Amino acid sequence: MPQRVDRTDPEGVDFGWVMQVTFVATIVVGAPLVAALSTTTPLPTWDARAVFAVRVGALVWFVTALLAYVYARHATDADAD
Repeated sequence: MPQRVDRTDPEGVDFGWVMQVTFVATIVVGAPLVAALSTTTPLPTWDARAVFAVRVGALVWFVTALLAYVYARHATDADAD
């Protein structure tokens, strides 16, 4: 049985960390944002609600992923100095 690996030492940006932060932050920020924005938009059908949630959620996910990557890149560059 192989030994368990508990830690990694990636060179550059740790994309595993970026993906985890993106997932958690998107849920924490995205769900309340979608709920708040849905109060100002007429959503008469369940299809309209689902499409609205997917569109806003995708935008939140993209922005969150970009910000997490930029932060990780900045932190990596700061550690290299």
